[in-house]
Amino acid sequence: MKFVLKYIKPYTGRITLELFIKFVGTIMDLFLPYILAHIIDNVTPTKNVKALVLWGVIMLICSALALICNIIANRMASAVARDTTRCIRRDLFTRISYLSGSQLDHYTVPSLISRMTSDTHHVHRTIGMLQRMGVRAPILVLGGIIMTLALDPALCLVLCCMMPLMTVVVLMVSKKGLPLFDKLQRSVDELVRVVRENTTGVRVIKALSRVNAEKERFNEVNTRVMKDERRANITMALTRPSTSLILNIGLVLVVVVGAHRVNAGLSEAGSITAFLTYFTIILNAMISVSRIITMSSQMIASANRIEEVINTPFELDPIPAAEVKENAPAIEFENVTFSYNKKRNNLENISFTLEKGQTLGILGPTGSGKSSLASLLLRFYDIDSGAIRINGQDIRELSHAELRQKFGVVFQNDMVFNDTIEGNIKLWRDIDPEALEKAVNVAQANFIENAGGYEAQVAARGANLSGGQKQRLLIARALAGAPEILILDDSSSALDYKTDAAMRAGVAKNFAGTTTIIIAQRVSSVRSCDKILVLERGQALGLGTHEELLKTCELYREIHTLQMGEGEE
Repeated sequence: MKFVLKYIKPYTGRITLELFIKFVGTIMDLFLPYILAHIIDNVTPTKNVKALVLWGVIMLICSALALICNIIANRMASAVARDTTRCIRRDLFTRISYLSGSQLDHYTVPSLISRMTSDTHHVHRTIGMLQRMGVRAPILVLGGIIMTLALDPALCLVLCCMMPLMTVVVLMVSKKGLPLFDKLQRSVDELVRVVRENTTGVRVIKALSRVNAEKERFNEVNTRVMKDERRANITMALTRPSTSLILNIGLVLVVVVGAHRVNAGLSEAGSITAFLTYFTIILNAMISVSRIITMSSQMIASANRIEEVINTPFELDPIPAAEVKENAPAIEFENVTFSYNKKRNNLENISFTLEKGQTLGILGPTGSGKSSLASLLLRFYDIDSGAIRINGQDIRELSHAELRQKFGVVFQNDMVFNDTIEGNIKLWRDIDPEALEKAVNVAQANFIENAGGYEAQVAARGANLSGGQKQRLLIARALAGAPEILILDDSSSALDYKTDAAMRAGVAKNFAGTTTIIIAQRVSSVRSCDKILVLERGQALGLGTHEELLKTCELYREIHTLQMGEGEE
């Protein structure tokens, strides 16, 4: 709750004004039964029509003030809830953007989506409800008790005996409900994951005739969410009937005791009528309180999940800078070891250097650690031991912005956005037309003209592009910023040999000062590189030129023979 209060604090002035207006409106509501009792007991017996009309007008004024004040206060409450939730979403999105790779793996993308959407919705809904009913309901309860005490202390004593019972019920149910809502949100995370996988992989599912199997998997998760939601809601729903039962028992006792007191001449009929009205007001207010408690339990569970992400410490903060070596290589890996699960090493004792403008090819079987090496260079993850340096400076000494600005990257499963071709290449960067045209030509993206030019629309994830067109668009994006370091992670797998060779030749000619790392499955994509690193199971089996590796590295020779043919070089 402290987490939410921190975001509400900037709106204290607005909330104070809104609560004052809400208070005035609620007091007007409380006066209505009291005025009615006065009319019945004191005005009507006098048969004074003017006095009757006067008090009727006063009731109308109180009703109008109550209506106007409540409308104004509710609009202000909605605005505060809207602005508060906007700030929470902004900070949550910003924090997610700076999570390290290991932190993203820990939370998972579906869980982060759920926290950004359903959890923030619960917070938004409850903040609004607390302002609208969180003040009104307690005032109606306390004000109703005070008014009934003024009307008839003996009957008020009956009502007061019911309050401790209701308090115990509400507290017990709330204690049980909070863990259930937390479990419900974890089930929603799983539901988001399944939906996300099915929408992303819908073509594969249809192609392999797995629609029915996926429907069963979805139904299983959906049923689990339904059961968790039912269990949580049933538990919290006990509050409303329990409080209603206790208050209605009190109401019966009030009617019985009130009848005896009227018969004995100790109370008047108007007072009993007003008392029953106040009792109804208190009953509805207690129902509202139980609803607030239910929603607050759900909000607390959601707020805790949001706070967990926002308060996640930065894993990849820059460390103090050390002295930079002169004439240092552009990229240097020194005995780098890394593990995702900290149990088995995914990369072990990797060492190599690259001078400015040189090209490194990385080759190896699937799962050998090729993409992991690129992730470490970009500092998506921190290494376990060793050092990675760029121009002699440890990458851990650089800020994220300073480090990432050095790179142009095409990832193995890269993202194409629902935007124009030009928008996808520029990616909201300030790139001049000459640089854009140069990048497109080097990337061999000659399909753009036939596709409708730079203003042609690209579907989300490049659904309206072929695999080769998508890869050439992504390569153009990486080159458009004239990067200091270019990483091409299996970015030419969908290109034919001629286009692949032309693209690599264009990079070598037009971006001669760019240090390039090419991660590939084909020997033809890396054979012309200045250095080739051969990986298997996270270990370096060979490092050298194409000719050197053919002589010294058995795995490279085997891959070359399988792909290029026996005896071909």
